Amino acid sequence: MSPEMVAMLEDALGMFAYLGVELTALFLVISFIVGVIQEFLPAKKIQSILSSKSGRGYFSAAVLGGVTPFCSCSTIPMLTGLLKARAGFGPTITFLFTSPLLNPIIIGLFFATFGLNVTLAYASIALVVSVTAGYLLEKMNFARFIRPEVFGDNPVGGCATRCGDSLPEKQASSCCESADSVDVCVTVSANCDGTATVETAQDNRWARIWKETWNQFKSVFPYLLVGIAIGAFTYGFMPSDLIVQYAGPNNPLAIPLAAVIGVPLYIRAEAVIPLSAALAAKGMGMGAVMALIIGSAGASLTEVIMLKSMFRKQMVAAFLLVIFGMAILAGFLFNLFF
Repeated sequence: MSPEMVAMLEDALGMFAYLGVELTALFLVISFIVGVIQEFLPAKKIQSILSSKSGRGYFSAAVLGGVTPFCSCSTIPMLTGLLKARAGFGPTITFLFTSPLLNPIIIGLFFATFGLNVTLAYASIALVVSVTAGYLLEKMNFARFIRPEVFGDNPVGGCATRCGDSLPEKQASSCCESADSVDVCVTVSANCDGTATVETAQDNRWARIWKETWNQFKSVFPYLLVGIAIGAFTYGFMPSDLIVQYAGPNNPLAIPLAAVIGVPLYIRAEAVIPLSAALAAKGMGMGAVMALIIGSAGASLTEVIMLKSMFRKQMVAAFLLVIFGMAILAGFLFNLFF
């Protein structure tokens, strides 16, 4: 094996280990935090804040996305929590788009690297397209493509009591409430003979939140692992010279190619902007640079694979179409005005 191949393999393995540790930790921490928020913030309050019945919900979702420094993958636990809380579908999808593209890290790096005008143009395009896409997907009833298992057996805000097939004697279900500072959890066991057993437990909410977090992580982990492997391989074996060759300013297809390259490249915002500045210095057109940034920061194969565990293929395809469309639109606008 040549020294170049060894170096590429080391880069790929290093990125695999880095992403594996980072995304696992992020997923568990963020999922737990979302679980805590859901525990103390009533579902009705979340529904009210992020309701799709008025424009305020879309604005709130955009602000929430703008203040959460998440990458494209670490938005998934928050997205799951919002869906479980029955937040408006349109605002929730708006958050999915804005969180990785308008977070403080990427905006700050944009300003430091490209200046105020470019940053404002980028932020405006990302905001308008994200809100518009969320609104249109809501109106086209794409909420029907959410997989039922996302909501779990017991929807947020309600208590289910039933005799389950897998447990012929009884099936337990819980309804927990918080009265001021007193934590009370009432567990109702529904027996098949029509009777019910009621038990009360104190201060077990933290264990329950962690259990739900861990179960959610276990269901997503296989998708996460596959996506990390693909992203790490792409990172290690795709040279920057190849990107410049096919996404240079003389190629009329440079912008859509840059958008397509960006998704499998999967580079965090902290790295994609400095890399993009280097590629621009090597000769990549400004429009292609913007398409690459939006494609790589707005989506990744890891995120797409994880989204497949939550949505049916129609919604995953719509998500990719919005990201590609946003990247291409921004690319042509930047070529036109910059």
